[in-house]
Amino acid sequence: MSRSIPMTDEGYRNLQEELKRLIRVERPKVVQDIAEARDHGDLSENAEYDAAKNRQGFIEGRIKELNDKIARAEVINPASLNSDKVLFGAKVTLFDVDSDNEVTYQIVGEDEADIKMGKISVTSPVGRALIGHSIDAEVSITVPSGVKIYEITDIRYE
Repeated sequence: MSRSIPMTDEGYRNLQEELKRLIRVERPKVVQDIAEARDHGDLSENAEYDAAKNRQGFIEGRIKELNDKIARAEVINPASLNSDKVLFGAKVTLFDVDSDNEVTYQIVGEDEADIKMGKISVTSPVGRALIGHSIDAEVSITVPSGVKIYEITDIRYE
């Protein structure tokens, strides 16, 4: 049985937009590219044809993947949650005990994660470690550079 995929409404809309773009823009373009490459003659030595066919395979695979993710999506509205613990969708402010720095992350689905935007995946080591903790909790997280100790200073659901 397929498991559901948690995501925010924004993440769900982004997947839908990507799917529409692939179906309406990218798929017809690659079909046109294949037709043009085929017109150039011998397909056995036609790099344009091979490249277009490879691109078509990628597009069709991504369309299938997106359809599956959208079908299994469990859209969670963080604003509707009310908890004093870190759950999916929470914006968590952390104080790095070692460096005296503060950082805020939102816990999101795998496809939404973007560290530059302050969004980390619920399945990442940091995301998994934060889930279930409350304000003032100290959380030890194993990261590539070693073990980091964070104190949770704020949890918001927006």
